Amino acid sequence: MVVKVYVSGISGNKEVKKRQQKVLLILDSKKVEYEVLDIAEPNMEEAKEYMQNNSKLLGSTIGDPNPRHPLPPQIFNDDEYCGDFDAFDMANEIDEMEKFLKLSPNDTNTNGIQSNAEVKLENGDVSHQSASREASPAAEETAQATKDTENDPEVSENLVESTTEDLRKEETVKEKSPSQDAGDNETDDQKAENAANSSKQEAEEEYDETGKSDEE
Repeated sequence: MVVKVYVSGISGNKEVKKRQQKVLLILDSKKVEYEVLDIAEPNMEEAKEYMQNNSKLLGSTIGDPNPRHPLPPQIFNDDEYCGDFDAFDMANEIDEMEKFLKLSPNDTNTNGIQSNAEVKLENGDVSHQSASREASPAAEETAQATKDTENDPEVSENLVESTTEDLRKEETVKEKSPSQDAGDNETDDQKAENAANSSKQEAEEEYDETGKSDEE
């Protein structure tokens, strides 16, 4: 069973365009495979008549509350009618999309989305093409560089040697740091001791001189 979404790529109704865009985006987000039928195409007259004759809901909009014919988007599951945008939107809100689309759990695509339609956000038009995107040039260059590095033993060996040398330098710096600190501490202690000895010696000399003066 295939979900079919009837749309109009040249509709002058902005609300219809926004509704079509939202339907396709939601289906993509839920990984539902679907087919887009653009009733505005010259060779789609039969599909247009089928949609108008078999849609039970009119798809009324604020700008056109009483349309003469059902307005797109209209959703079918093969030949079985599912509903218009309002019914679709309500099913999405209450999390009953599978029931609305008359799908079984196995009908959803869990391996990725292969949408055959892309919604152009700037004007609401629908163009048929794959929804998969090409990787950016920067990402491709990065991936290629990584691949080249893995496939080139010489490059890999140089990277390993460079990394090893950096680690050795870091360890050497760490080993030197404690001894250097100890040397600094020893120098400070020695300075303090020398200062104390000097003060003691000066005190003794002063005492000796005082004693000699008293004797005289």
